[in-house]
Amino acid sequence: MNYVLLRRLLPSVAKHQQSYWSGFRSFAILTDDVQPAECVGEEEVTSSQLRSMLSKRDLQLFDVRNPDEFKAGHIPHAVNMPLGSLEESLKMSPESFQQRFQVRAPGKKDDNIVFHCFSGRRSAKALDIARKMGFSRAKHYKGGYSEWAEKERKQL
Repeated sequence: MNYVLLRRLLPSVAKHQQSYWSGFRSFAILTDDVQPAECVGEEEVTSSQLRSMLSKRDLQLFDVRNPDEFKAGHIPHAVNMPLGSLEESLKMSPESFQQRFQVRAPGKKDDNIVFHCFSGRRSAKALDIARKMGFSRAKHYKGGYSEWAEKERKQL
């Protein structure tokens, strides 16, 4: 989180006083070495958090990849809801949602909604869409299916 803030701050600092540039730049470079799991924000879940939620069955996991990607492999208990139809799907009545996806519709106050894709880009977009629609406690699994599959291979 600090690294993102510094990246936005650095250009304005550099304009005002060049001497600050080297100090901030050094800090930004050091901060860049922080592992993603150490700087997970409120909007992200780690693979270990996702595993825990899955084991407790306390999760509404939505895979926003295309159906062909989903069929090729997916995280257990994920529901395929392609990014292109996400907004339309989240606007459905609870009954229509249940009929289409075979799971209950997520509620705007639910804190166990997690989006994922292959590498985190589409799920970040899905999270943005959902949050703008009022799903303020939704999260995304930034590592995506690629990280999940890699960790699964290592466990075998």
